[in-house]
Amino acid sequence: MMPRRSWGRDLRYLALYLVKRLLALLVTVLIGVYLTIVVANMGGQVDELRRVQIRSEAFEQVRADPAFQEMASAERNALVERRVALEVERLRLDEPFVVRSVDYLQRAMRLDLGRAEQMHSDAGSRRVSDIIVERLPATLLLFGTANLLVFFVAVGSALWLSRRYGGRVDRLVIALAPSSAAPGWFYGIFLILAFAFLVPLLPPGGMVAAPPPQGLAYAISLARHMLLPVAAMVLSSIFVSIYAWRTFFLIHASEDYVEMARAKGLPSRLIERRYILRPTLAPIITNFLLMLIGLWSGAIILEQVFNWPGLGSLLFQAIGFRDTPVIIGGVVIFAYLLAVTVLLLDLLYALLDPRVRILGEGRGGA
Repeated sequence: MMPRRSWGRDLRYLALYLVKRLLALLVTVLIGVYLTIVVANMGGQVDELRRVQIRSEAFEQVRADPAFQEMASAERNALVERRVALEVERLRLDEPFVVRSVDYLQRAMRLDLGRAEQMHSDAGSRRVSDIIVERLPATLLLFGTANLLVFFVAVGSALWLSRRYGGRVDRLVIALAPSSAAPGWFYGIFLILAFAFLVPLLPPGGMVAAPPPQGLAYAISLARHMLLPVAAMVLSSIFVSIYAWRTFFLIHASEDYVEMARAKGLPSRLIERRYILRPTLAPIITNFLLMLIGLWSGAIILEQVFNWPGLGSLLFQAIGFRDTPVIIGGVVIFAYLLAVTVLLLDLLYALLDPRVRILGEGRGGA
C-alpha cells in the first residue's frame, strides 16, 4: 500500500521544480539581455558616436555663450575639452565597454534602468522605468484582450466542430488554417486599408481619439481603436487554433473510456466536459501559451502598424533614436514577460498532466 504523502513533501517537490525552472529561465534571460546590450551598443561603437555628440554639444554651448566670446581660441578649446572630459566621466565612457556592459546587465536585471538619452514620458520624465510603465498597460490591454478572445472562441468552436466532423464548416476551417502562417501585422495592413480608408468605419490607428474624450466616451473610443488590431491578431491565430484543438478533441473522443461513458448513457455534455475537455486541457494550454509567446514577439511591428502607444512601438522608436537605455529596458521587460509565460506553461502543464510528476509521485516506492 502506498504511504500517504504529507503536504510538506508535496510543497518541497513543487518548490524544487519551480527553482529549477526559474534558474533555467534566469540564465536564458541573462543571455538575451546581455546580447541586447552588446547589439544596442554595436560592440562599443555607439560610445564613439556619443563622444562625437558630446564634443559637438560642448563646442556649441561654449560658442553660443556670450561670456566666452572674448576668450582666445586656445582657451575656448581647453574649456571645451574640460567639459567633454567631465561628461565622458559622468557617462563612464572612459571605462572599457566590457566592464560597463556587465554593470548594465546587473542594473537591468534589477530593473534599475537609468535615464533615457533622447526620449521622455508624456509627463516629461526621462527615467526609463517611468517611460516603460507609461506604455506597458496599453500593450497588456491589447494583447490580453486578443489572446483571451482567441482562447475562448477557439475552444468553443473546436468543441462544436468536433461534433460535426467532416461538415462544411469543418472543411472550411481546415482550408483556412494555413492563413495563420501570416503574422498579425500583415492582416492589420489590409484591415486598415479596408475599414479605415475604403470603408471608413474605424480609426486607422492610435489608442483613443484626439483630444481624449472623458467618461463613457473614452471607453467607446478605446474600444473602436482596439477593434482593428485585435481583429488582426485574432485572424493570425484563430483558425489554426480551432483546427489544432478540434483535432485534440477528436483524438480523445475516440478513446475507449469515452466509448464506455457513451455506452453507460451519460449525457453528451457531461462526456465532453469530463472525459474530453479535461484530458485535453494540458496540450491546449501548451498550444495557447506558445501562441502567446509568438504574439509577444510580433508586438513591435503590430503596434507600429496601428500606431498603438505600447511597449512595442516604444522599442521601435528607441531603436530609431539609438536610445540605448530605453532599448535595453524594453527588451528586459519583454524578456520578463516571455519568461513568466514560459514558467506558467511549465507549471500549468505539470499540474494538469498527471504524467508530469512534480509532486513526487512514484518516487517514494511502494
